[in-house]
Amino acid sequence: MFLNTIIMKNKHLVIGIFTLLTVAVGTYILGNAYKYKFKSSQTITVTGNAKIDFESDIVKWNATFSKVNFDLKTASEQLKKDKEIINNYLISKGISEKEIRFGAVDIYKDYQNIYDENTGRNYSKFTGYNLSQNVSIASNQLNKVDNISREISDLISQGVELSSQPANYYFSKLEDLKLKLISSAAENARIRAENIAQQANSKLGELVKADLGVFQITGQNDDEDYSYGGVFNTTSRSKTANVTVKMNFRSN
Repeated sequence: MFLNTIIMKNKHLVIGIFTLLTVAVGTYILGNAYKYKFKSSQTITVTGNAKIDFESDIVKWNATFSKVNFDLKTASEQLKKDKEIINNYLISKGISEKEIRFGAVDIYKDYQNIYDENTGRNYSKFTGYNLSQNVSIASNQLNKVDNISREISDLISQGVELSSQPANYYFSKLEDLKLKLISSAAENARIRAENIAQQANSKLGELVKADLGVFQITGQNDDEDYSYGGVFNTTSRSKTANVTVKMNFRSN
């Protein structure tokens, strides 16, 4: 009987000690988990920015010329003659023949809507065949094409009916420029994060996440607004490219 009493007391003691150990271990684990969670939540989020001015090195220009005649064959011959005049004119201005492109000929019938006061009805009257063709230049001779786009009206004196569009400007090494901008924006973001960490008496940790913003390419000194989907200016010869990079770092 006495022996059983001792065993029971020891059993309760063992259970009590085990319970205390379990609680202590659990508290330690939860405490460390909380510290880890708290520590891992300490981050620094910054947005880096980079921009660069650059000059276009490719210009594209388009124009449309047309002829109207009741006779389709005559209209076609007149349009062909205008094509030769335009081609010779562009070559005389220093544009190489390989830089000149002529599109396919579009043909449609012109009609004039007429109201007959006697009958009170409207009817269409055939006014001739309208033939039109597009001519374009893609060149790295920006100054020459600029001059042509402004002086193309000279062809009117030669009987050419031509409608000119404003020139568009592009940059052949845009992808290389974008990579350079991304690198600069990322470096700018890191410097900002390091400054924040230093002021907070902390150390900058590893990079957790990085998000690249859209590229904004605007004309230099132009009052253009950035858009959510990005801007790609083609009307300005001198341009400015801008990009942002949002980065999230751990703070130790």
